Amino acid sequence: MSRRVRSVLSAVLVGLACLLAPLGVLAAWAKFGIEDADRYAASTAPLASDAEVRDAIAGAVTDGIMRDVRVSPPLRGSMHAFVHDAVRSFTDTEAFRAAWDTANLSAHDAVMRALHDDDRADGPVTLDLAPVTERMKQQLVDDHVPFAGRIPVAHTEITLLQSQDLTKLRKGFHVLEVAGFWLPVATVAFAVTGILVAVCRRRAVLATGLGTALGAALLGVAIAVGRRMTLADLPPDVSHPAAGAVYDALTETLRLVSWVLLGLGLVVALGAWLTGRYVRRRRASEEPAPVPAERPSQVQA
Repeated sequence: MSRRVRSVLSAVLVGLACLLAPLGVLAAWAKFGIEDADRYAASTAPLASDAEVRDAIAGAVTDGIMRDVRVSPPLRGSMHAFVHDAVRSFTDTEAFRAAWDTANLSAHDAVMRALHDDDRADGPVTLDLAPVTERMKQQLVDDHVPFAGRIPVAHTEITLLQSQDLTKLRKGFHVLEVAGFWLPVATVAFAVTGILVAVCRRRAVLATGLGTALGAALLGVAIAVGRRMTLADLPPDVSHPAAGAVYDALTETLRLVSWVLLGLGLVVALGAWLTGRYVRRRRASEEPAPVPAERPSQVQA
């Protein structure tokens, strides 16, 4: 194989590896991070202590309770404030965290079933907050709060996936499932092969490091843009700060991996560049010094 062919083949393989690296990270995150129920629960469990999420849950549960409470208009404002304060206080208890974990796993199961089942009717995927209301009611009854036993257990639903988005999301998720394993393998294979066939392997390593760092930076930008687009598409009655907290929790691992890839790529590129400078200096120092030319003898007058 000629040097030119090797250089072109190496450039193509290294370019493919750098292009596939962020896509492989995204696919692996979807398959092994989001689809796995245990990892999903571990990512979302801390949200039970997030102030924005607790406020959103308190508001949704309070509105659901007040829809079924019959009080005169002059007392409705006071009743709403009382129920909201009680629910908000409940969100600071272990009972709420247990209810949050239960509701979250139910939501994850509903979303995964909707994304996997191609024959499912494309209705919205919702999360029922009734378990949270039931635990809150029991907590207030145990605390001997007046009239707590009369609080209705309202089936307040939060839409997780809109029906018009399901078909699109289902196709994309199926692609990510298949690519979750093969894309990272292909990325590593292309990078290693491209470096091995290169005429100058050090330059190939340098290009791979810089390309990986660039791909990781683009992945970080895509995560930020995705966050903004996700929040912009939310209905007006959905808390944007709470949704942002959920998005950040779910993409925390993805953002961490993008930073790791960025740092790793820069370190590899810097190492290849420094090694090249060292080798060039060493070769220059080992070359024999040029022999000075003898001056022609002067002609005596």
